[in-house]
Amino acid sequence: MQTDYDVTVVGGGPSGSIAAEQLARRGYRVALVDPRNRIKPCGGAIPSRTLADFDIPEAVLVSRAAAARIIAPSGRKVEMRIGELGYVGMVDRSTFDPYLRERAVSAGARLLIGKLQDISTRDNGTLDLTVEPTSGDPQGAPITLRTRLVIGADGANSAVRRLAFPASRKPPYVFAYHEIVETPARPDPAQFQPDRCDVIYDGRISPDFYGWVFPHGEQTSIGCGSAVKGHNLRLATADLRHAAGLGDCKIIRREGAPLPLKPMRRWDNGRNILLAGDAAGTVAPSSGEGIYYAMLCGRLSANAVEQVLLTGKSAALRQARESFMRAHGRIFWVLGMMQTVWYRNDRFREKFVAMCADADVQRLTWESYLNKQLVRRDPFAHVRVFFKDIGQLFGMVANQK
Repeated sequence: MQTDYDVTVVGGGPSGSIAAEQLARRGYRVALVDPRNRIKPCGGAIPSRTLADFDIPEAVLVSRAAAARIIAPSGRKVEMRIGELGYVGMVDRSTFDPYLRERAVSAGARLLIGKLQDISTRDNGTLDLTVEPTSGDPQGAPITLRTRLVIGADGANSAVRRLAFPASRKPPYVFAYHEIVETPARPDPAQFQPDRCDVIYDGRISPDFYGWVFPHGEQTSIGCGSAVKGHNLRLATADLRHAAGLGDCKIIRREGAPLPLKPMRRWDNGRNILLAGDAAGTVAPSSGEGIYYAMLCGRLSANAVEQVLLTGKSAALRQARESFMRAHGRIFWVLGMMQTVWYRNDRFREKFVAMCADADVQRLTWESYLNKQLVRRDPFAHVRVFFKDIGQLFGMVANQK
């Protein structure tokens, strides 16, 4: 079976689904390939801006978070209320991703349930993609898709990246693991609140990242991440469940996957393939936030691919990364520095949590997160935070002498 497409999008998560929907709405022939056999481990947090930017109805949200509670290694807790700035929407990937894929199909994309096996290039520059069906039919024969361009939005272990890019071209990552449990009807409010996200900075939970307890309405995501080999993520997650008073809650599902934490230096192969989302490494350092950035990557990838289709100039593929880094490169650098400085050990984590109690830090954090840009309207607040950071660091150095 051979079919012709302008663009084939591999991966039906937030990035790939948005790319496929955008291109299909513009009248292009689009195939969307997704195995539909797994759910990415994810806290499920999206800023309220996401709903407006990508026309997401509030009905898709499983809950709203009005605060985050930061917990230090010593057990110190700092609650950061969002207030009038907005809220953090919570989604469950088991329902959110299929919703986005259905939008792409409604826009005109063809959804193929399968797993990419091979990519080959014809003499005329078109690509043949071999897709093995994963719909459960053991007699299902591999399908060959002929396409002009490919968007690889198939996650941190991207098959597109593996097949079309050098082995060295992959971002660094931590491994994330979480468990979805039933939310108790009457939880202890001192341990768990259904409108609050708990973020745990403790070397026993994660020696280099953090743990989380994120409410999803009737369900709750509990998990952690780490790049340290040998660290027992399941045991750490069990500790988080018990600390949140959720130890006896029924476990609905368990999921694990790598989580990239740095955008790749190049997302395209210079000809006809473009990476997007986790495949390109666009998960924010320090926070691990990826849904909004993945959806933005999908939109930017669709724009770049359309330029290639209109002009025939493959150099236009670079526009996706250039646009993304121009808008968010600085905040990714800041978050990367935060992770490098403050996540190194429990002494620094303790200081970091103490800083989160500061009113300037809280306001700038929420405004930057919700608006997806560094706050510029109050430069003196940045100066105050800067000197507080320096004071904390010099205090740490002095104490270690």
